[in-house]
Amino acid sequence: MSPLRIIASLVLALQAAAAVAAAPALPAYGADLRHTSVSGLSSGAFMAAQIQVAYSRSIVGAGIVAGGPYYCAADSLLNAEICMGQVPLLPPNPFLMADAARGFARAHRIDSLANLAKRRIYIFSGTDDSIVRQPAVDATVAFFRQVGVKESNLKYVNDVPAGHALITPGHGNECSANAAPYISHCSVSGTNYDQPGVILQHIHGALNARVDVPAGQVVNFDQRAYAAAATGLADTGYLYVPQTCAIAGARCKVHVAIHGCMQSAESVGNQFYTDAGYNNWADNNRILVLYPQVNKSDEPYNPQGCWDWWGYTGDNYAYRSSRQMKAIMAMVKRLAQSH
Repeated sequence: MSPLRIIASLVLALQAAAAVAAAPALPAYGADLRHTSVSGLSSGAFMAAQIQVAYSRSIVGAGIVAGGPYYCAADSLLNAEICMGQVPLLPPNPFLMADAARGFARAHRIDSLANLAKRRIYIFSGTDDSIVRQPAVDATVAFFRQVGVKESNLKYVNDVPAGHALITPGHGNECSANAAPYISHCSVSGTNYDQPGVILQHIHGALNARVDVPAGQVVNFDQRAYAAAATGLADTGYLYVPQTCAIAGARCKVHVAIHGCMQSAESVGNQFYTDAGYNNWADNNRILVLYPQVNKSDEPYNPQGCWDWWGYTGDNYAYRSSRQMKAIMAMVKRLAQSH
């Protein structure tokens, strides 16, 4: 073999070794899965709604920020504009989606909808959101009422002059922005609105105060162990680990925070998994925060790096058998294994 070929082989080997080192296996922390919750923005909000409905036996609550109702697209991207509230006088029909969910539950494709009577749901729509407009989010609220979520467990915030973004103190764009990184700051009654804190406390009850500077650690992990590249999942996902959760026997809760379109690490770097505000609350409340990732791809057709809420991974995308949802739930289960 020529010296150049030897050097090239060594470089490839080093690159492969570096890739493996950059994405180790997801660690186990002995988490308490009785307190697993989910939230997301935009396509992540659609996905959070799907996970809450499909896995209602396991997920105790959801935060849905600028997302339409479960199964809104009904297997077709052609319905996306309706589901995003972009078609005047034609909002999504929550009654049809609720009927579909009842049928899926009877067929055992999703968990029993009876579980939703015990679940806590937070839903948000900014008045200046031009991407997922309020008629779509209104339909999400109506859907959850239709499938049995109690009014006392349902919190709908639709009067903040926010654009299309997750709202967190001190980071990102001005409140009304509809632009990357889709993280903004807003003032409500003279106080910075802390959406991750509101979500987590609506679902889990009163929590200890947020910390200004999280003292835990973000670890990256290999997502390919949970789903093939054809599912759209990126090679690498992220997990925030508070110091208290790194101790054996901590029995921490798990919150799954799901980014929106054009908001994965590929698009905005570390901004979603470090600046969104979840880690500040997790640090002082023994919560592991899982940040699964989807990247842009032409095959499946997903040029903006969105989670699948219309069927690009297959017609089972809204069922428990969905490849993306199964991957996320497998990651959660891994976190519960012995430390």
